[in-house]
Amino acid sequence: MENDNRTRAAKPQMYALVQGSTRGPLDLVLTADQPRPEVGPREYLIRVGAAGVNFADVMQTHGTYAGGPRPPYVAGFEAAGQIVGVGPEVQDALPIGTLVIGAGPGAFAEYMVMPAAGALPIPAGWSETEALGLVLNWGTALAALRPLGAVTPGEVVLVHAAAGGVGQAAVRLARHYGATVIATASTHKHPVVTALGAHHVVDPARPDLTEEIMRLTGGVDLVLESVGRTTFETSLSVTKAFTGRVVVFGAASGDAAVTTDDLVFRHQVQLKGLHIGALAATAPAIYRALLEELEQLITQGVYQPGTPQIHPLSAGPAVLEELKASRTHGKHALDPRRLS
Repeated sequence: MENDNRTRAAKPQMYALVQGSTRGPLDLVLTADQPRPEVGPREYLIRVGAAGVNFADVMQTHGTYAGGPRPPYVAGFEAAGQIVGVGPEVQDALPIGTLVIGAGPGAFAEYMVMPAAGALPIPAGWSETEALGLVLNWGTALAALRPLGAVTPGEVVLVHAAAGGVGQAAVRLARHYGATVIATASTHKHPVVTALGAHHVVDPARPDLTEEIMRLTGGVDLVLESVGRTTFETSLSVTKAFTGRVVVFGAASGDAAVTTDDLVFRHQVQLKGLHIGALAATAPAIYRALLEELEQLITQGVYQPGTPQIHPLSAGPAVLEELKASRTHGKHALDPRRLS
């Protein structure tokens, strides 16, 4: 027992944000004695330089993210950082010291483990913070628009929550692929979304949201639905029958329900679900093609280095509360090298 205690005491420790309950972001606690994770057979050990903040993090703090961790756990799942360890079964491993962007458990910490198959080298000349959003935000937006949404030039695309990380990427990408973009965002965020290239921006809180979108468009070809309960009926109602597509990848306002009766008699639309992690795991060929397209977008200058708002690690609970209350826009990130 004494030797076991000595082994535990000698294990490297780190600073991390630990979620202790399902009561929300304010139960995130900064700890100094979290054990540093051990790299698995097919993983990289990453020294985190910047951790992305996403609405899924808010959902996890409430225990509402399907398949998410149960407390207590080190929070966060998107990070950019430096490879400092390589699992023994990683094939064609990137060299120690390579800067990568990807996802894995426990990103709100000084160190995390990341599945090697999903780690993407950061473009040359980019910093860790500038690369945040490449895989999750831009990857999700691109997947929703292209392999799932099959957007074509001249079509009308409705992007909900257009001031958020995925929403901003979606507006820019939809414009790049020749679509007319209708966006929803709170009124005070309209200038941000308009500057991205949206043709029309509508406040989702207006009571005649469905009627206004129909007035502007006459019907939408593709909807990117990430809000859920408060916008879902509108999304189905404004989508063109039979040819229209609705890609669902979030439920920020809560779950929405759809019945077979809805799809047969009221809304004859193509309804598709998207989770970027599931896409990578179950359809690797599509995911690899997605990453290749992202690299082309970088080369073409369509996707440029990001400019997330950076906060110290200790600010994590407050940032998540702001995100939960829809008081943020754009990408936010935590820097584990800054504690306060």
